[in-house]
Amino acid sequence: MVDIVLGFDFGIKRIGIAMGNTLTGQAQPLSVIKAVDNATRFKAIGELIEQWRPARLVVGEPRHPDGAEHDMTLRARRFANQLNGRFSLPVTLVDERYSSAVIPAKRGEIIDAKAAAIILQQYFDDHVQN
Repeated sequence: MVDIVLGFDFGIKRIGIAMGNTLTGQAQPLSVIKAVDNATRFKAIGELIEQWRPARLVVGEPRHPDGAEHDMTLRARRFANQLNGRFSLPVTLVDERYSSAVIPAKRGEIIDAKAAAIILQQYFDDHVQN
């Protein structure tokens, strides 16, 4: 059975979203939500969930390089809990240290969806057997 999985790079200003499936185990950037209020964010996420019908959601869990938690760690966890509560889908947190650092980007380029793809790819690499 092939399952669609959506990955999220949570941010206060933007949320990057990627998608992939368990057959290929390959993630690709999908979109960026630029809304700052929760109602608009979750409406857009709900539309993507309706469109793609994922079996699971993956959220990047930011940490300091030494693994210590910080403010965004707690915010990302809260976001993951809200996704689970609103959409009744299983949510997996993935350590996202360095996800943005490995993306070559031009100044001003929005890389959130690419970062989400790296997070989702890490999930596939760790959890999906091909």
